[in-house]
Amino acid sequence: MKPIAVVTGASSGIGAATAQALADRHTVYCVARRVERVEEVAAAVGGVAVRCDVTDPADVAHLADVIGDRVHLLVNNAGGAFGQEPLATDDLDRWSRMYQVNVVGAAQVTQALLPALLTAHGTIVFVTSTAAEATYEGGGGYCGVKAAERCLAQALRLELNGQPIRVCEISPGMVHTEEFSLTRFDGDQARADAVYAGVPDPLTADDIASTIAWMAARPPHVNIDRLVIRPVAQASNFKVFHGTFPQ
Repeated sequence: MKPIAVVTGASSGIGAATAQALADRHTVYCVARRVERVEEVAAAVGGVAVRCDVTDPADVAHLADVIGDRVHLLVNNAGGAFGQEPLATDDLDRWSRMYQVNVVGAAQVTQALLPALLTAHGTIVFVTSTAAEATYEGGGGYCGVKAAERCLAQALRLELNGQPIRVCEISPGMVHTEEFSLTRFDGDQARADAVYAGVPDPLTADDIASTIAWMAARPPHVNIDRLVIRPVAQASNFKVFHGTFPQ
């Protein structure tokens, strides 16, 4: 019987790619709000689709009931950025939404599945962002939220010390997916495309997914506390090369 993996935010992007990357070795529970999309992903990887809004306690309780008493891997991937405006003009309701999805959602799912993870001597992976490494203009909300999610992972690792369970974090830089920037900029395709314009070879969802699979496949005594992953073109959040690399 394959070990059980749970991937939140599995309907697209990094979540969908992670479900695919884990499918050979795991039975993957693909978790997301969008039923049709997550059912497509689950069907493609031979997994199980579960409709769940991670900010809804009733949905999360249902998720725990569906999965049962053993979970070997939890990938807390559900999240997102909403807006990139300066503090002076930003809509702070968007900050609250980001906190609920990225931090409270990850906390609720982790809390609900923790008994099953402890039973299985499991692994928890938090997908944060290089937004947690350093801030940038217009990033007060998202950077703060991802830093809070990092603190959640760090506190949990301390709290579970002495238990046979791993708490890991992957912190991706520029990843070019279909929806992330489009969602951030309220469907403004031109603004979303401009983020990656002229950047040679930004990361892909598959790059992150394969790295998560590698982290989960380390020997049980090895914990990858935090892995920062960026494209070569991105030296930092605010220094990105645009152009063509020398041949």
